[in-house]
Amino acid sequence: MRRLLLALGLLAATVANSTQATAQNYPWCAQYSGSFGDTVNCGFVSFEQCMATVRGMGGFCDRNNRYQPAAPPGAARYPTRKHHVRKNS
Repeated sequence: MRRLLLALGLLAATVANSTQATAQNYPWCAQYSGSFGDTVNCGFVSFEQCMATVRGMGGFCDRNNRYQPAAPPGAARYPTRKHHVRKNS
């Protein structure tokens, strides 16, 4: 019984500390050919990095049309409201 409770406690702690998986967001995709036929990997930071991978396998590199650049550090997540001050006439 103690082992079961310990196992459930460890499972609950693991689930509570896990982070949500998110898709990788990189600007270049490798589209493999040959024995890897019709496989796409959009995990490349640069065209050169993508080409170095594709060179030995066959295929080509193309821009990731779903790429969304990350917001620069310190950028507001939500637009800020501008406060207008009335001037007394």
